Amino acid sequence: MKKYILIILAIVLFNSGCEMDEPAITTTDKDAIFGSEEGLNAYSMSFYDMFPSASDQAIVEQSLVDFGATSTLSGFTLLNAYSENNSSGWSWSNLRNVNYFIENCTDPDIPESVRNNYMGLARFFRAWFYYGMVQRFGDVPWVDHPLSPGEEDILYAARDSRELVMEKVYEDLMFAAENISRTTDATQCTMITKWVAYAFASRVCLFEGTFRKYHNLNLTTSAAVWLKRAEDAASIVMEQSGKSLNSNYRALFTSDNPPTSETMLAIASSASLGIKHNTNWRWTSETFGTGLNMVRSFLCTYLQSDGTPYTSRPGWQYEDFYEEFQNRDSRLNATLRYPGYKREGVLTLPVYNGYARIGYQPIKLCVDATIGDTQSESTHAIQLVRFGEVLLNYAEAKAEQGTLSDADWAATIGKLRARAGITGGLTQKPTQLDPYMQETYFPNITDPVIMEIRRERAIELIFEGFRFDDLLRWKAGDLFKNSWTGMYISGINKPLDVDHNGTDDVIYYTDDAGLEAAMALSNNANPYKVKVSTDPTASVIQVHAAGDGTGYYLAWFTNNDSKKVWGPKQYFYPIPVSALNKNPQLTQNAGWENGATNDGN
Repeated sequence: MKKYILIILAIVLFNSGCEMDEPAITTTDKDAIFGSEEGLNAYSMSFYDMFPSASDQAIVEQSLVDFGATSTLSGFTLLNAYSENNSSGWSWSNLRNVNYFIENCTDPDIPESVRNNYMGLARFFRAWFYYGMVQRFGDVPWVDHPLSPGEEDILYAARDSRELVMEKVYEDLMFAAENISRTTDATQCTMITKWVAYAFASRVCLFEGTFRKYHNLNLTTSAAVWLKRAEDAASIVMEQSGKSLNSNYRALFTSDNPPTSETMLAIASSASLGIKHNTNWRWTSETFGTGLNMVRSFLCTYLQSDGTPYTSRPGWQYEDFYEEFQNRDSRLNATLRYPGYKREGVLTLPVYNGYARIGYQPIKLCVDATIGDTQSESTHAIQLVRFGEVLLNYAEAKAEQGTLSDADWAATIGKLRARAGITGGLTQKPTQLDPYMQETYFPNITDPVIMEIRRERAIELIFEGFRFDDLLRWKAGDLFKNSWTGMYISGINKPLDVDHNGTDDVIYYTDDAGLEAAMALSNNANPYKVKVSTDPTASVIQVHAAGDGTGYYLAWFTNNDSKKVWGPKQYFYPIPVSALNKNPQLTQNAGWENGATNDGN
C-alpha cells in the first residue's frame, strides 16, 4: 500500500497544475495502480480531496446570503467591487486527475464490475466538478480525457454549450449510481455510496430544471425533463436506500459521528488523530468569521408550532426576543441562541455587545462546548448530503411539474415539519398563499405549494450551502439587496430584560447620559451595553422606529444599502481575465466584458 500511495502522490502532484495542458505522465509505473483493485482503491481516495474541508464547508453561508447580516458586504454584491480582474475558480487540475484515472482504468485482468465501480466513483467526481463549474460560469469546455500539449484544438477551443456539458454530467451521475457497489458507510458516512450518487443527481437535476425554467433557457433538453430526472433520482433514494429522518435535528450538525439514519455524506474529523476544524471559532468570533446574524425578516418565516404563519399572529411586528421564540418551529431553537439557551450549564444569551449586532446569533453548526471558540478544536462532522435534502428535492421537483399529491406532501414536507414539532398542515398540500412570503421574498410565485416548499427548504437547509444556488436558479438575486434589520426592542436608553427571566440583560444607549440613566434603573450591575444611533446614515448599529410609537428595530449597514447591487450579469461569475488572455477563443459572460464591474446592470 505504501508503494501505491507514493505513486499516486506523484501522479496527483503532477496533475496539480491549474491548466488543462499539463504533459502526460510517462515515467510512473501505471501498472502498479491500474493493475490491481488495491491500486484502484488507493487512487480513488485522491478524488475526495475535491470536497471542501470541514472548516470551509461550515462557513459556506457566512456571506453571500440574503438571510444574514455580516460585518461587511461581500465583494460580489458590493458596488463596483467585482470584475474579471479579481474573479477566480477557473481551475482544471481536479478534472485532469479524474480523467487520467478514467482513461487508464482499463486492465482486462480486473473484473469489469470492479473496474466499473471505480469508474463510477471517478465519474461521480467528474460530475461534481463540472456541476460546480456550470453553476459558476455557465458554458464551459467539456474535456473527458487528460489533454496533451498537441491537442490545441481542444486546449484553445471555445466553450461548449450548457446543453452538452450538463447532459454529460447527467450521464456520469447515472453511470456512477448504477455501478458504484458500496451501499452503506455505517461509521461516519464519509464514503461515496450508490445512494449518494442518486441523491446528488436529484440536487443537480433540480438545479438544472428550475434554472432552465425560471431563466427561460431554450435548450434542447427541457426544464420538464430535468425536473422528472430529479424526481426519479430522489424517489430511488427514498424507496431503496433505507435512509430516514433522524429524530434530533440539531444532532445532525453537532455530532462527531453524525446520525447515520439520515446522513448520507459528511466531512468527518477525529480528536484522536488530531484532525480538527475551526467551525466554532468562526461562528462565535466577530473578527475571525463574518459575524453573521440572522435578519428578522427571515426569522419571521419560521411557522408557529400549529403550522400557521408567524406573521398571522396579532402583534407579531412588536414581539421582543423572548416572545418571538414562543410556540415556533423547533428548528428556530436549533439554529439560533434562544431564550434559556445554555452552554456548559451556563445561561448564554446572544453576545449583544459583540457578535450579535442585530440580536440573532447562530448555533446550528456550533457545539455547546466552548473550547473551540478561540482555537481550532472542533471535531463535529459537517454534512454534505443528507436525506432531508432529498425529500425537499423530490417535493420541489414534483411541485414544479404540477404533480405533487397530498401523499407526496405528507411523505416529504409533512415529515420534515413533524420532526420540527409542527402539528398542523402535515398531510395535505396548502391551498392559501402566505402574503408575507409573497411580499417579502417571492412576488412572482402564486402557487402556495411551491411557496411553502421554498419556505421549508430555506429553513431546513440554512447554513448548509444551498441558499445562494437556490436564489440563482429561482432568479431571485434581488433578495441580496435587502436591508439588514434585526430584533425588536421596546425602547432605548433603558434596561431591557430580553429573555424575561427577571434580570436586565442589555442597554441600547445613544449617549453617555442615556447609559447613565439606564444603569441607574437596572437590576443588573453588568448588563450588555451597546451604543446605537437613531441616525439612518450612521455607521454604527442603528435603531429604526418600529411604528408602535415606543419601540425600535436594530439595524446594521443600512446606511450603505445603496451600495448593494444585483444585476442580470451576476447569475454567472466572470471568467478570470488570465484565462481569457491564454485562450482567445473563450468569450466573456454577458455584462462582464472588458473589465466591467458589478454595477447593478
